[in-house]
Amino acid sequence: MADAASRLTALAEELLGKPLPVRIRAWDGSESGPPGAPALVIRHRRALRRLLWKPGELGLARAWVAGEIDVEGNLYEALDHLAGLLWERGSDEKDSVHPLRDPGVRAFARGLVELAGPWPPPAPPAEEVRRRTGAMHTKRRDKKAISHHYDVGNDFYELVLGPSMVYSCAYWEDGGSLEDAQRDKLDLVCRKLALKEGDRLLDVGCGWGSMAIHAAREYGARVTGVTLSIEQAAYARKRIAEEGLTDRIEIRVQDYRDVRDGPYDAISSIGMAEHVGSVRYREYADDLYALLKPGGRLLNHQIARRPERDEDAYRIDEFIDAYVFPDGELAPVGRTVGTLEEAGFEVRDVEAIREHYALTLRRWVANLEQHWQQAVRATSPGRARVWRLYMAASALSFEHNKIGVNQILVVRPTEGGGARMPLRARAWTASATG
Repeated sequence: MADAASRLTALAEELLGKPLPVRIRAWDGSESGPPGAPALVIRHRRALRRLLWKPGELGLARAWVAGEIDVEGNLYEALDHLAGLLWERGSDEKDSVHPLRDPGVRAFARGLVELAGPWPPPAPPAEEVRRRTGAMHTKRRDKKAISHHYDVGNDFYELVLGPSMVYSCAYWEDGGSLEDAQRDKLDLVCRKLALKEGDRLLDVGCGWGSMAIHAAREYGARVTGVTLSIEQAAYARKRIAEEGLTDRIEIRVQDYRDVRDGPYDAISSIGMAEHVGSVRYREYADDLYALLKPGGRLLNHQIARRPERDEDAYRIDEFIDAYVFPDGELAPVGRTVGTLEEAGFEVRDVEAIREHYALTLRRWVANLEQHWQQAVRATSPGRARVWRLYMAASALSFEHNKIGVNQILVVRPTEGGGARMPLRARAWTASATG
């Protein structure tokens, strides 16, 4: 009988119709594939049972989180090769038949059965979100989803994000550090919002307080930050006290739908709208419109996906939904712009910063890898593996234009239709002091 690695390589190449661009190292010590290429390490044949029980992305994700598969060598190169094969196969019209009627898939599955070992299939890793019931994006369900993602542990996020504690796309200049890029992003948002001394700013999804602190310290704004994460709020309040800004910043554990103390001069929503959901997005836009005073600005910083030919066919990514952002949904930027306009906003600027997020994610992955043992102790081995895979794969998705990120600046017009904007567009490109 051939060794496990050779058998798996042969099965994969027969299914794909082309050479496998990565090596395979199996649990029996065997190895097969091109020399020098990254290796897909299959540490236990339980990984095959997971794939048989849950074919596709979720089965592979479970094996990765459980530590049954890993990559040796360049993680980005391995993911790029494997994802490329999947994209190419999925986009080929000859592969549009149902998988169970595809002879290649059936032969591949039979080969895996022979190698997989005894049943039953393993239970999902503890880090996986358990099956959810009821309507999506109720306040209670959203609070649980946010807790799953953000209440991982502040110590863990400190290792990954660095001192800035900003968990959204940075704004890069050549040769700059992550901290410089995150400071520049926060300052860019403040300038786009035209913040000045005494302005009331609502920071929706305020995270660990970085935007609130920057707006209060550098621009003299009075800031209300809202988050659904208890751990984030506690961390933010501690930072604010250390900065001596408790008289200017209030942090609440509160759903944005429950904020009723407007009007505000400006609203920032940075990396929060991805949690809102398509069924609630118009409500989100309406609520923020109502909270702004006429002439007030909203800066909506949001990840976007490419449009589908059939938008009704859009499905939330299985791995992301099960392990990272439960119930998170992405929308094309055009749909987001349209919904904001329907709510009454005037769109004044859209800036695409897709490449900036790829750079940010690669820095976060480097931080995680550099502090791996500390990160594992701060959370769990499975959770650390989730974040490493999620951030590396996301970096590639931004680089390949599978997803993007945009800053959308909108204004609530005055009664006479005024926008209180400068005549020359993008006046914020110059620094506040320059």
